[in-house]
Amino acid sequence: MPIYIKVEQSNEKLAHLAKDHWELPIQIQELENWLLENPLNLTPSNYIADVGFSIRENACGGGAILSPKAMSIMGKLGIKLYLSEYGE
Repeated sequence: MPIYIKVEQSNEKLAHLAKDHWELPIQIQELENWLLENPLNLTPSNYIADVGFSIRENACGGGAILSPKAMSIMGKLGIKLYLSEYGE
């Protein structure tokens, strides 16, 4: 799964990111890169960025950071962030 960007209330997927990565820090970086490279390709609407991740073994802090610039783009475009945790 890891990240799908889609139109809310639809199965229309706009992007599938980090296909082989289940660790949240890698996925959030992929999402941020996509947001910074593609913001003008979408018109403001209702979107979902669904990040499916697994807990890192022996994780004890640190982790993923989404920058204010990326969050601002998400807000302007109407992108909700879903964090979907999966077990092993």
